[in-house]
Amino acid sequence: MVFLLVSLTVLHLVTLSTLLIATLEKSWWIWADTEITDLWYNCFRDNDTNTWLCATANESDWLQSVQALMALSVVFSSISFLVFMGQLFTMAKGGIFYFTGLSQAFAGFTDFAACLIFTFHRKEILSDSRDLSKGHFGYCFILAWLCVPLLLVSGVLYIHLRKKQ
Repeated sequence: MVFLLVSLTVLHLVTLSTLLIATLEKSWWIWADTEITDLWYNCFRDNDTNTWLCATANESDWLQSVQALMALSVVFSSISFLVFMGQLFTMAKGGIFYFTGLSQAFAGFTDFAACLIFTFHRKEILSDSRDLSKGHFGYCFILAWLCVPLLLVSGVLYIHLRKKQ
């Protein structure tokens, strides 16, 4: 039982950190090696100074939806972890971690919705006159998709987990 609790806690922390990286890092869409776009900024690499120059991303309704859903996903996952830690020490023997599991599952669904919106509406989100075929998805987008099954699996595991002495 201890191994299951430790494994589930590690899975939750890994998923939460991956979700934070996917939300905050600058690589959702890559135009070239010198230009990237994320949920918050459009960045260009200045070869003269060898630094990134970033400007706020163009605000569209679809982008704001993705931003809000990714932030909600982080919030739900964080709340889930804090509630799990609280329940671990205060819940009676035989209790089931329903709230923790549902909160983690909601984090998975909001992450899924954000990834779907970005996938299908990237033309409106990126709102560039450039051809999208010259760019590709970045690693943060892939990490966000990777978090979806991890969040859902950990949510189901929390729902089936019973507290034992």
